[in-house]
Amino acid sequence: MNVATIHTKLRQLKCCVIIPTYNNHKTLKKVIDGVLDYTNDIIVVNDGATDETPDILKGFPKIEQIHLSKNVGKGNALRLGFKKASALGFHYAITIDSDGQHFPNDIPVFVEALESSETENLLLIGARNMKQEGVPGKSSFGNNFSNFWFWFETGISLEDTQSGFRLYPLREINQRNYYTKKFEFEIEVIVKAAWNGTEVKNVPIKVLYDETERVSHFRPFKDFTRISILNIWFVLMTIFVIKPRDLYRKYKKKGLRRFIMEDFLGNDDSPRKKAMSIALGVFTGLSPFWGFHTIIVIFLAILLKLNKAIAFTFSNVSLPPFIPFVLYASSKMGQFVLGIEYSYTMEEMTENFELLKHLETYIVGSFSLAILSAVVLGSLGYLILTIISKKQIALQHE
Repeated sequence: MNVATIHTKLRQLKCCVIIPTYNNHKTLKKVIDGVLDYTNDIIVVNDGATDETPDILKGFPKIEQIHLSKNVGKGNALRLGFKKASALGFHYAITIDSDGQHFPNDIPVFVEALESSETENLLLIGARNMKQEGVPGKSSFGNNFSNFWFWFETGISLEDTQSGFRLYPLREINQRNYYTKKFEFEIEVIVKAAWNGTEVKNVPIKVLYDETERVSHFRPFKDFTRISILNIWFVLMTIFVIKPRDLYRKYKKKGLRRFIMEDFLGNDDSPRKKAMSIALGVFTGLSPFWGFHTIIVIFLAILLKLNKAIAFTFSNVSLPPFIPFVLYASSKMGQFVLGIEYSYTMEEMTENFELLKHLETYIVGSFSLAILSAVVLGSLGYLILTIISKKQIALQHE
């Protein structure tokens, strides 16, 4: 597509370009000029710059500008830009950094991807080649770190989750509440978008790291800490809110029978995979990691690519009503394995904390019981699921 065509398509799509900037006077004008080749619908958010930025922006009186009296953070600048764009009637916004690392001539990549998409609720992130020469090692590491946690929190695998060259669906984005105002906002917004049904994808873009002109305001310790805290919160939300919510929505939509067959049993999963998921759930539920069973079983199920619903369900063998029985059985198993015997009853063990006096026995017994139960129930599950699978295949061929 030529430049004139891109101009027209951006107008038809009601898409503008937002440029957040803070003390990037060496590259700001070049970036704005590059974007102007494709559209005049530009919003520049001056995040309290203390360099020549205000003077540079005086040379562009026809573009929308937001000037903040003090620096707050990139996330805040983007949020202000989104609100302004929506107020002006735009449905989409492409964001591009002002430090010169992005190429405005990649704007057509976003336009083409949006036009060819089957959904309007689409968020595109420019995927940089982080292996090319000149890319700082800390940037590559940070991106891989972010990619992993985004995958854990959403189940979506991306090549680049930190690039600031993006296309946002404004109507969807502006419906959410956000709490971050600095670099971590770009993590918060894509995770929440994915959680709420927005399709999040990568598109290939070029990148330039020119250390003679580029000024990065990312503070490794402070900003990495902020991002880590945000990811910890998102992981907890994923395990205790988002995953149960998604399972409940599937149950309501499909009904009990179809939900069990498709999501709980997982028709596409082999009997072996389902049985291993049962074994993982039982082992985790009976292990002595009280308070962390859910986190551990979901993490391991994702890591081992097992059925998360089955593993989570069978980890609940240690639900509160069953805890006294689990403790008692673990203690008895530990006594058997170690060749010793104590005379207290289950009531004395749970009420008078006798178990704490024999912690070694309990831990040995707990792991022994977990392994034995996992093997037995996993094997039994494999046998039953194999029979069911063969019957289903036979019915399909009749």
